[in-house]
Amino acid sequence: MEAGEFRRAVARFATGVTVLTTRIGERHLGMTANSFVSVSLEPLLVLASIRRDAHFHAPLLAAGVWGVSVLAADMADVSRHFARRAADRERDQGGDDNGLGGWAHTVGPHTGVALLEGALSVFECRTVATHPGGDHTLVIGEVVHLEQWRDDAAPLVFYQGGYLTPAAPAPRDAT
Repeated sequence: MEAGEFRRAVARFATGVTVLTTRIGERHLGMTANSFVSVSLEPLLVLASIRRDAHFHAPLLAAGVWGVSVLAADMADVSRHFARRAADRERDQGGDDNGLGGWAHTVGPHTGVALLEGALSVFECRTVATHPGGDHTLVIGEVVHLEQWRDDAAPLVFYQGGYLTPAAPAPRDAT
C-alpha cells in the first residue's frame, strides 16, 4: 500500500476539528488537529496525535500542558488559520502576535493555555504519557478542567479534505 492510498481511505472517516494550544513562557502556540479522542473516564484522559516534524511538537512536549478547543461549524476560518505553518502565519500577520493570529481567546485557569472563544467545548490537559506512533507522537493528557461553551451550534466536521456543515443540534429536553 502507498501512503496516498491510505490517506484517501482515511479521509472517508468524518472527524471533528479542534485547535490544540500550548504555551512556552508568554508565547501561545496553536495547531489544527482532527486526531483527538477520549481515552478514559477514570481518570479523565484524552489523546492527540502530533506529527514529529510539526512546529507544535517540541513546544507541546516541553510545556507539558495543552488546551483543546472543539470548533463549531462557524469556525472554519479558525481551523484554516491554525492549519497553516507557524512561520507563514507570523509573516502574514506582520510579525509577532503572541501566536494566536488575533483570534479571541481566554486563558485557562489551571494551565494558562489559550482556549478559543466560540468553541463548542474546551479542555485543559496535563501530559501524562507520550508514545511513539510512526511519524507522530501520541500524547495522552489528563483533563484538569473542561467547559461546555455552546449548545447553539453544530460541530465543524472534516471529510475528504473539506468541511461539512451539519445541522445545528435540536434543543435538549430539560427533563
